[in-house]
Amino acid sequence: MTVIEKINEINDVVKEIFEFTQNNEKVKSDFDEYLATIGAKNISLNQMEKIFLPYIFERRIDNKSILEMFKENGTKNEKITDSFINAQASIFEIKKILKNGFELYNLINEKTYKVLSLTKMTNFRGVYAGQYIVARIFELEGDYYIIEISSILSHSQKADAIRYAVMKLVQTPRLLYLDNPEKEKEIQNTISEMHQKFIKTFDTDIILTTNKHADEIIGAFNDDEEIDLSDKGSDIENYKFFHVKELDNNYSNFLENSMGGFSSHNETYDVAVIFEEKNGLYAIPFFETFCKIFEDKEKVENAKACVEYFLTNDSIPNTILDRVSTKYANFMDTINEIMGTTYNYDELIKNYKSDYLKNKIYSSATILFCSQSFSEIFDYITTPVEEKTPITEKVGRNEPCPCGSGKKYKNCCGKNS
Repeated sequence: MTVIEKINEINDVVKEIFEFTQNNEKVKSDFDEYLATIGAKNISLNQMEKIFLPYIFERRIDNKSILEMFKENGTKNEKITDSFINAQASIFEIKKILKNGFELYNLINEKTYKVLSLTKMTNFRGVYAGQYIVARIFELEGDYYIIEISSILSHSQKADAIRYAVMKLVQTPRLLYLDNPEKEKEIQNTISEMHQKFIKTFDTDIILTTNKHADEIIGAFNDDEEIDLSDKGSDIENYKFFHVKELDNNYSNFLENSMGGFSSHNETYDVAVIFEEKNGLYAIPFFETFCKIFEDKEKVENAKACVEYFLTNDSIPNTILDRVSTKYANFMDTINEIMGTTYNYDELIKNYKSDYLKNKIYSSATILFCSQSFSEIFDYITTPVEEKTPITEKVGRNEPCPCGSGKKYKNCCGKNS
């Protein structure tokens, strides 16, 4: 099958999916509601296409994606549908404009892709090498295709592009090694080396401390400095769980929280610094408080909220619960009593930590440590911004702009001259 024939087949499946959204009663109702919510009820077919693609990739009904529902409904081409289901959305630097696509560098998983366009390249006028695009690509039979570009950033917005990449990693750490086995191998080697170093340094894989000392302990470990732990232990007398607003990471504050560390938090609470041999470094707030619940739950204030936090927090893996359940024989009896459930341990993990059963997920701290984007972003936020040097030399309006944007001078710095 030629590339043209394959692209036509892919576009036929896209049309089939669109027809499904219009003919399936449940999906049609949801799609109409979606259009109304974003204020796009009366739009043209051209505008509809821009909205339709993010809808089918991101919308869920009854915990199923639109694409999964489409596949269950029956399709002529499950292979292409599966490729769509496994598509990856990321932010890419455009390295080259090719005859029939792009060469893209994925800022998140640090892999370079040659992707084919499903439409004519003339549709990408105004897109240049050096820019950054928020886009979705998928793999089919060894070739990669670009199916959606949702946003374009100029070459001068590199800091914003990297910040976006790190934000995505904070939300979903496994994106660093998704579709990049070489990067995953690098992560595994780093974890192995650091685990041996942690055990050699502290003679244990867990340190119980407070948020006032956790940063110092982790920093000393990273910098190969000796540290006296005798005065860094957990000195909590009355165990209670409470909401810590600084732990609420979002796009606007995750970098500030990362730089400020635990010690910048207003209130004092216990933290466990744990290094797991296979998954990496964790700093788990309220770990000791959680453990005290299985010793005497009546002595822990807000015990139920603490249990709910450990069960529902996506950054706490099943292996942390494994560690506690192994230590306390009454683990499940206490959980069921507090939560009003009748789970056995396997059912509990399947219900609350299913992502960890389906995917290999390393600790967020380890992922950020291994991420080039995370390392680079601190250079941008700690280095003073230099003023842009005015362009003084004579530049032809149709020549490349000296600023390096990849655009013609007349469409860039010479636009208003």
